[in-house]
Amino acid sequence: MDTSLDLFTQLRPRVLGVAYRMLGSMAEAEDVAQEVWLRWNGTDRDAIENAEAWLVATTTRIAIDELRMARRSREHYVGIWLPEPVLTDDASTPERLHEAASDLSVAFLAVLERLAPEARAAFLLHDVFDRDYPEIARILDKSEAACRQIVHRARTRLREERPLHAVPHRTHQQLLQAFTEALDKGDLKSMIALMDTSAQLIGDGGGFVSSFPRPMLGGARIAQLLFAPTLRRRTELRMVPAFINGRLGVLRYFGEHLDSAMSFDTDGERITQILVQRNPNKLARILAAQHPALR
Repeated sequence: MDTSLDLFTQLRPRVLGVAYRMLGSMAEAEDVAQEVWLRWNGTDRDAIENAEAWLVATTTRIAIDELRMARRSREHYVGIWLPEPVLTDDASTPERLHEAASDLSVAFLAVLERLAPEARAAFLLHDVFDRDYPEIARILDKSEAACRQIVHRARTRLREERPLHAVPHRTHQQLLQAFTEALDKGDLKSMIALMDTSAQLIGDGGGFVSSFPRPMLGGARIAQLLFAPTLRRRTELRMVPAFINGRLGVLRYFGEHLDSAMSFDTDGERITQILVQRNPNKLARILAAQHPALR
């Protein structure tokens, strides 16, 4: 039993990594991990040749079912649905989530929402987790040819919809630091200069707090929106840099209240997109990480 538990504990980060990328919710990913543990604990492990392969396959199948159910509930979601952000500079974050930060970003997970559950699974298994087509075919109970076609179509769709620019982390950080410094100084002109003219802001309030029902377009408009609180609530506002889903982002506080987690996309020269998570249910994990007493 101890060996079984130790092995599962060792591989649990991979289980969470697959489930989180499939579902875009760490809370739901942890539920999947619990179900995987129950099945693992009730299985004859002497018949399992490769524990990691078994856990990845089981996680994927459960996550596909969970995603199908989540899709139905998300159809009635108030406003725009965005993934739950995860702090990746937190020591408690599963190490596997750090493996490919470009495939963990909030923007990337949001684009994955456009894929059907099996297409999402096939794409992630092959392009993110390096599983070969024979294994993917066994997991999805499809032919290898069908899996190749699914992954090809998923790649094509993601190329059309995901951010086009692969920006080095250092460049991204320098640009974001310049933007937050301008915001902290109340330098609206510099903020606007750092925004792409066709930038968009997407917010998720979940119906609990105010947010925009559709994307806000225009770099100047977005800069003015973010600048406004510095005039009204200057003494309360705190912008705290944090690594969110593998990339530098910003946590916005008013006093001790965590108002939002903001993720940024850039083209290396200007900010092209800001994803703002304001749903308090999706901020609870970050708040607990920032304030351990709340755990």
